[in-house]
Amino acid sequence: MAGYTSKDSEPLQTPDYKLSVNIPAKQANKLTPVNTNLVRWNERSLIRKSQTVCCLWLILLAIFEVQARVPQIALSQPLTVRWRYVSDRTSNFTPAADATTVYLPLSEGTLVALNAANGQLRWKADVGGSLSASPVADDRSVYVAGQNGARANEQPQATGTLRALSKTTGVTVWMRTLQAPLSGSLLVGEDALFAGGADGRVYAFDKRTGLTLWTNHFAEVFSSQPAATGHFLYIGSEQGSLFVLDQATGKAAWHYQTRGPIQGPIAIVNGTVCFGAGDGYVYALREANSKLLWRRRTGAAVQSVVSVENGLLAASLDNFVYLLSANRGSLIWRRLLPGRISARPVTAADGAIFTPLSTDSAIVLSLRDGKPVNTLPIGEENSSSAAPIVVDDLVIVTTPHGLLAFARPPAKP
Repeated sequence: MAGYTSKDSEPLQTPDYKLSVNIPAKQANKLTPVNTNLVRWNERSLIRKSQTVCCLWLILLAIFEVQARVPQIALSQPLTVRWRYVSDRTSNFTPAADATTVYLPLSEGTLVALNAANGQLRWKADVGGSLSASPVADDRSVYVAGQNGARANEQPQATGTLRALSKTTGVTVWMRTLQAPLSGSLLVGEDALFAGGADGRVYAFDKRTGLTLWTNHFAEVFSSQPAATGHFLYIGSEQGSLFVLDQATGKAAWHYQTRGPIQGPIAIVNGTVCFGAGDGYVYALREANSKLLWRRRTGAAVQSVVSVENGLLAASLDNFVYLLSANRGSLIWRRLLPGRISARPVTAADGAIFTPLSTDSAIVLSLRDGKPVNTLPIGEENSSSAAPIVVDDLVIVTTPHGLLAFARPPAKP
């Protein structure tokens, strides 16, 4: 009827559509009026449904892309050395890494960038003095803390430096001089870089410029691994205090006092803050108000607490690894290792890898029952407190004389 033209016709128009249909006048009088509100509602409903379907497809595609890009490492499967980097200047600081490069801190203030695929040297940067904290990397820079002069516990007091290095060349992008060295580990956020110092200061730096966003000074010493979630920063002190600070302002929200140094990583799980201390306890606090939910005694100072699918994995200087329930801290299993555990483990769905001191192997424990399911020989007695890391499909272990990169053996032709 769109092409019907007659003297006995008149146009019928709907208010929401630029559409004109010619209908004979005699028939138009018999037509039921169009419910335009219903038309608009149906149109909006269809648009909303279409948008919802499109969003769901985009989410599914993103999930598939991430799963395809991020390998699922199986620690319990055979792993062999893919490459090694030889150096007699390795340190106790954990390397930083991204998807393609490993940034290895060496003694005497040197940082080397290695190709993660084959261990070949990409660049070397001498930051001067000596390193004072484990480095960290983001999508643009690698951040390195150093110290000049005497050690932090000697007189005169050492001064500190903080640098941002280009990830592609190792050239210094910016540098800050500090009253005292930063220590422990650096933590990089969306816009800021966080760290604690040997002089009791906690800092937030602008990642782009190195300018100080805020600082908060405590009568404590910091040499721990800070953590962040939501709006808060969590950092432990040598005097046994856990401080919770606002990331934007540095203002203290609350703090909790233990009886031993807090040096290891902090895990935040479902609104619960979990960490270990030098008094031998694993603590679980309510994130909102610092209320103690439970604590669990181990045999010595607790060096690390990490969250895994079936609980909390705690490593203690009594040479035991403990798996505790996250809700109540009850013991699920514990396993004795042949040496002291000074570094946090790397975890995967099928296990966790530890690098005990005074042993010649890294050991993988099953998360289900704590039984050893794999060993990675490092070829010498381990004396490094640097934690193992995962890069793509590699497990990388720092040894006294370099790095070892383990991976699944190549498929047989």
